[in-house]
Amino acid sequence: MLGYIKVLAVLSTCLGTMPGHVAMASEKQNPITAIDIALEPDATMIQHAKAANARLRKDYPKGFAFDVSHKPHITILQRYVHTADLNNIYAATGKVLTRERVDQWRLKAIKYYYAPWEALGLASIVVEPTDDLLKLQQKLIDVIAPFTVQTGTAAAFVTTPEEPDINQSTIDYVAAFVPEQTGKNFDPHVTIGIASKDYLKKMLAESFDVFTFSPAGVSVYQLGNFGTARKQLKAWD
Repeated sequence: MLGYIKVLAVLSTCLGTMPGHVAMASEKQNPITAIDIALEPDATMIQHAKAANARLRKDYPKGFAFDVSHKPHITILQRYVHTADLNNIYAATGKVLTRERVDQWRLKAIKYYYAPWEALGLASIVVEPTDDLLKLQQKLIDVIAPFTVQTGTAAAFVTTPEEPDINQSTIDYVAAFVPEQTGKNFDPHVTIGIASKDYLKKMLAESFDVFTFSPAGVSVYQLGNFGTARKQLKAWD
């Protein structure tokens, strides 16, 4: 569900630089941008996500806390696009959202899940897939298609002095997001943090109180290393 790339997204930040990095992304605007179109959850999901995150950080204090670079969200689509077409992408996405009215959806959080990495795991709250989610994803794939390119380079991503590189796994993951993470392969979730595998096994064995929530908005982010949503480019409430 959460792939290898998602596990390392935060672990690389917390544990240090991972092997296999490629060239540093240029600070100049690149003609290609790696984007993530994501649902912003409402206060109900944010409250659950933050509570779970605080719990995980008690087990593993080096884990990330939610901030402007680590916001609870549900990825719908990742793509390489022409930077010059970003305004066209915002307009096309906005038209889809006007018809879909995602703010009226009721989504269901059904369980915890974690993806293992050595002695640790990256945990998430799993969201039940719905026809509405799948239809939205396909509509976005279709309207963004004229502006997409097959692949990009490290320069398409956001980098920081702390995370100056983009690895090849990230570059390849975005290129293959359609079809490998879409349609029947789509697993919506909200990433909530890092903890030891032993702690997460106990957490998953507990009864999960299923709850419902709604999207509070949609954003387009520029991606960072390992598929993190690092820079908000456009938002719809």
